[in-house]
Amino acid sequence: MYAITGITGKVGGAVAKALLEAGHKVRAIVRDEEKGRLWAERGCEVAIASAGDVPALTRAFAGVEGVFLMNPPNYDPAPGFPGTVALNEANIAALTAAKPGRVVFLSTVGGHVERFSLLNNSHMTENALRSLSIPVAFVRAGWFMENAAWDVPAARDGVIPSFLQPLDHPIPMVATADIGRTVAKVLCEEWQQLRVVELEGPRRYSASDIAKAFSSVLGRPVRSETVPRDTWESLFRSQGMKHPEPRIQMLDGFNAGWIDFEGTPQDVLRGTTPLETVIQELVRRAQ
Repeated sequence: MYAITGITGKVGGAVAKALLEAGHKVRAIVRDEEKGRLWAERGCEVAIASAGDVPALTRAFAGVEGVFLMNPPNYDPAPGFPGTVALNEANIAALTAAKPGRVVFLSTVGGHVERFSLLNNSHMTENALRSLSIPVAFVRAGWFMENAAWDVPAARDGVIPSFLQPLDHPIPMVATADIGRTVAKVLCEEWQQLRVVELEGPRRYSASDIAKAFSSVLGRPVRSETVPRDTWESLFRSQGMKHPEPRIQMLDGFNAGWIDFEGTPQDVLRGTTPLETVIQELVRRAQ
């Protein structure tokens, strides 16, 4: 059996789906019974545990071959990433007590980078998990192709504001379906100590590629347009962010290239899902 956190989200759900399709038993870790109802109907065991609840997490992680761990998204962390610090402390305590067979953590491209950015939360979790005595794997995934869901309304109007710059600069992207399949595969494998798996899609994509994909799917011209760098902070604050600098530095890192994989291109795994397939599904769901 495999215990899955974040199962109600896209990645956790994709991991669970891949495991179930392969005939494995899954324990869905959710915050309340209602959130686990759908997964119970699919044949999963359900464990109720909130983030930070060490006793509940210990029970959820116990007696399984592997645990899939992921941090909940937080695009506006307070200085020092206190939420990540608290979550790491709880997870380490629970994993140490439960002693599952192995742990797979969904990290990010650039998870090894110490330079300040929003991705420091994954870097911090990687460092915390290194203290465990059980086998641990980091799956460092590229920029989620599904982030383009935010662009669907703008694409319908023909112009997508882009923080990815220059518009023709490609970065590593990957579909959540490929992440789910990869994590499920790693969970079912055996290894010793620490393992790092870096993952992106079949090729790298730029902001212009996103616009081209939307244009193809919508059947009308769509273009990307840069959002001036000097407007980012005021824009993010106007949208309600209190601490925009980590997000700004993350975008700078992708644009400048210092957020990338640690391994050589030959070491990086490639998913099979192209960007246009993801865009097509995003547009279908938005109808």
